[in-house]
Amino acid sequence: MIMLLCGITIVAAPAILVAVVGLSLLLGRPLGEQRISRLTQLMVSAAMLAALGLSATMLLTDQVRFTLELGHWVYLPSEEFHFTFKLLFDRLSLPFVILSLALCGIIGAFASRYLHREAGYPRFFLLYQIFLLGIVLSSVAGTIETLFLGWELVGLSSALLVAFFQNRRNPAANGLRVWTIYRVADGAFLLAALVLHHLTGGGDLDLMMGATPWPDSVCPIQPYHALFVGSLLLVAAAGKSALVPFSGWLPRAMEGPTPSSAIFYGALSVHLGAFLLLRVGPLLEQSVLLQILIVAIGSITAVYAAITCKVQSDVKSGLAFASLLQVSIIVVEIGLGLRYIALMHIIGHASMRTLQLLRAPSLLRDFRGMENDLGHTITHLADAKQTPSPATFRLWCYRFALERGSLDTLLDERVAQPVIRVFRWLDAWERRWVLLLTGRKSPLETDVVEETETP
Repeated sequence: MIMLLCGITIVAAPAILVAVVGLSLLLGRPLGEQRISRLTQLMVSAAMLAALGLSATMLLTDQVRFTLELGHWVYLPSEEFHFTFKLLFDRLSLPFVILSLALCGIIGAFASRYLHREAGYPRFFLLYQIFLLGIVLSSVAGTIETLFLGWELVGLSSALLVAFFQNRRNPAANGLRVWTIYRVADGAFLLAALVLHHLTGGGDLDLMMGATPWPDSVCPIQPYHALFVGSLLLVAAAGKSALVPFSGWLPRAMEGPTPSSAIFYGALSVHLGAFLLLRVGPLLEQSVLLQILIVAIGSITAVYAAITCKVQSDVKSGLAFASLLQVSIIVVEIGLGLRYIALMHIIGHASMRTLQLLRAPSLLRDFRGMENDLGHTITHLADAKQTPSPATFRLWCYRFALERGSLDTLLDERVAQPVIRVFRWLDAWERRWVLLLTGRKSPLETDVVEETETP
């Protein structure tokens, strides 16, 4: 009974928080700053205590796995088709959800002061609370549908917080860029979920990854199926964790407020792709080629992030690429099968990076104050040793890093623009046939995408 109450509270507390704050904004009667702050602290503390209580109970009763089924989203008995709302608490989900709640609690307390008297204070906290609900659902999901729901909530709140300062052009444009990359990742995730449904007959992670407690479970899927599904999940993880070739959106995401940058791109959201790979680890082990691919992408991203990080001119962009470097190493660890090491790496890195990003706004002032106290300028780069490599190679590396590998340009020119042209061509032919069927024009005549002519 205690475990049941704790499990429900972990998910119910963030859901109640979103409902209360969201409803107040919907009705045009937003809560005051103090009420929002206190309510957030109360609900996050309740969920945190429930998570700690559940962990303690499982340790005392020597349980390594606890599932909680809360009914069906969709149930068609004649077709044997159902979406189950199921929560899974094990060696992976409990540490990650405790980390998420702890860091979200810290960020909530920090943001209540950092954004004091900010015009968008209630809007920020609503998006922050949606993110909290999404990361909790993703952490404890027992079915692929529940995991996808949490994944979507995290992506939506993330993109909207990047565009938080909506009266400026750059945040809105960068928020749209982040949302576009997330849509690609979500599409790959959704396709992988559909294939897994077809292969196993349901969305339960026990059916897909095996019922043995993590990380010792064995996936029942054949290797060639695992390669296809795992590749789709790798695309999803790469989009969410900014792995190559999707790395360009991560520094753009720093346009949002510092608290959201810390919790999203330093701590939790950027690790969600790695968490997904940890959750489907048994499936990854079914294909050696897939594991090699994961290690290769992680290694390439690590080299890219290490080079690019050295030329960033602002602290938040530098920390963004530093985060990417560590996340890519975590992905390599997952590809090598070092799951416990990867989990510990996530916990340590998320905690450290949160502190660094929260300190970023006051870092320059503190640095100048330290120089004033010393009485001279700190020239910590004066004695830096250059790498013993040819000058042309160093120049190439510098240009590559300064342009951030031109990843955004390559994606725009080689992927986005060809796809847009194809769909515009299809749209033009669709319009032609519509006019033909309505008796107004032949499909072989001139283009019907006739926009208003300029005088």
